[in-house]
Amino acid sequence: MHGSGLELALVFLLAAVIAVPVFKRFGLGAVLAYLVAGVVLGPDGLALVRDADRILNAAEIGVVMMLFVIGLELSPSRLRVMRKPVFGAGGLQVLLSALLLGGIALLFEHHWKTALVVGLGLALSSTAVSLQLLSERKELTSEHGRLGFAILLFQDLVAIPLLAAIPLLGGAKNETLTWTMVFHAIGAIAVVIFGGRLVLRHLFRIVARTRMPEVFTATALLVVLGIAWFMQLAGLSAGLGAFLAGVLLSDSEFRHELESQIDPFKGLLLGLFFIAVGMDIDLDAVVAQPELITAGVATLLTVKFALLFGIGRWPGRLDPRGALMLAGTLWLGGEFAFVVFSEAARVKLMDAQLRNQLTAIVGVSMALTPVLLLGLHRLLAEVKRPPPQGRTFDEIPDAQPQVLIAGMGRFGQIVARLLTAQRIPFVALEHSTETVDTLRRFGNIRLYYGDPTRPDLLRSAGAQHVKVFVIAMDDPDTNIKATRLIRRMFPEARVLARARNRQHAWRLMDLSAEAYRETLGSSLEMAQQVLVELGVPPETAAEHTRRFRAHDEKLLRAQYLVYDDDGAVIQTARDAISDLERLFEADASGDGTPPGAR
Repeated sequence: MHGSGLELALVFLLAAVIAVPVFKRFGLGAVLAYLVAGVVLGPDGLALVRDADRILNAAEIGVVMMLFVIGLELSPSRLRVMRKPVFGAGGLQVLLSALLLGGIALLFEHHWKTALVVGLGLALSSTAVSLQLLSERKELTSEHGRLGFAILLFQDLVAIPLLAAIPLLGGAKNETLTWTMVFHAIGAIAVVIFGGRLVLRHLFRIVARTRMPEVFTATALLVVLGIAWFMQLAGLSAGLGAFLAGVLLSDSEFRHELESQIDPFKGLLLGLFFIAVGMDIDLDAVVAQPELITAGVATLLTVKFALLFGIGRWPGRLDPRGALMLAGTLWLGGEFAFVVFSEAARVKLMDAQLRNQLTAIVGVSMALTPVLLLGLHRLLAEVKRPPPQGRTFDEIPDAQPQVLIAGMGRFGQIVARLLTAQRIPFVALEHSTETVDTLRRFGNIRLYYGDPTRPDLLRSAGAQHVKVFVIAMDDPDTNIKATRLIRRMFPEARVLARARNRQHAWRLMDLSAEAYRETLGSSLEMAQQVLVELGVPPETAAEHTRRFRAHDEKLLRAQYLVYDDDGAVIQTARDAISDLERLFEADASGDGTPPGAR
């Protein structure tokens, strides 16, 4: 296609809108839909797009954003816990895969340097495809999902020195790895870590005070892309920089707001990335040598599946089902292999024909994995799940929130303090940066900045796991808006909402929320004390207060049935006053209550 960028964008969006619903309808997943759409649009399909490499380079921003969001999910303490599976399981997978796949390449009489690059390139799995598949099936927090992420993280780390070493292996003396390059890389990582700790949180706090969502979104994108660009300048992976930035912000109050801001861009750009990968699959190479490509794909999948299953069982200590799921998710080739093999061809470590064959093998493995994983899921669904074993490596409890508190003013804070005393996990969202700053000084790490009336933020905060929603915002309209949103997203959820007055309570009751009038309890406590001061025995005063509260709740429900009729509401209130007076007159005889107190 030689049209404008607008035409190109329309083609991509149309392909996604058509392909994804069709493939989802048959349970095949969005990743495969994007890959097939890319094949159809690419040079070997309808040839609507010819420059696939340029699209692929631009779409890698989606992978960068995905790694930033993953970093937000991993606090530094959790990352420290993961060091054993990252360097243990991850290092073992790369080493064994490179030895076996490189050994197979030696059998075809390739030079040992070529075989080494082939083995290491094929040992890498697709971070984008694997994590997207885990995310689609909500398995990122499962035991095999966490172990899989640890292995993928090591692969991303090892890819950097691999790419730097290829010119050395190819004999390009002016492009070898030097100590200057090493110091640049270490310095860049140090700048991101220490500079990010000092600057990022303060930056987002300043921007949040503007209360302009578009500025917050722009700042989030600037931070992610800026750090990725800085790391690229230092010769490192852009994704690694984004991941580090996410980790630095993972324990900040802006974590969920950032995730909800980045997520839409991440999803669109990841889709474009998968389309670009599909366009880059060399169908001519597949058609020209179908037996060779088929054998290559089968060998790649078989070797990596067997190794990953073994690593999942030991040292991963997964049960057989988890080890199978780990192997079925990570046995494919990776997008970084395209870069590795292109660089190897550039420095004459392999010829163009071998490069095309290898990229076709990797591309086909990426396209097949969603289908094969679907079959594996269905096969395992037939097998009864064994009782869960001990945790694989993550000793930090997941502590999924059972309660979500929307609004941390004076009302929400009291609820939060009681839950904290009972050690009940909760998450709180507050749209005032001043309130967030103040409460975080007291060590409230469960409080995050964000607008509770946004569906993406609720999902990011784990609302799907919540048993009880506490709506405690000051403003009645915002309160109603949040309640209506939660009712739409989670119709079976239990919603307890703060009500300013009776009218506000009735509107909440329309949404099947349980309303709690904010001053009722303290007013009744004061009224009870007034009775005691007037000489009513404390027990009698407490009983009168209890009866009054029960009667008032009954009146609230009676008026709710007619609250759109002012005359009926007033008449109901008058009748209730008479009923209440008769009730207390009947109880007052002989209890010592002074006449004035009656």
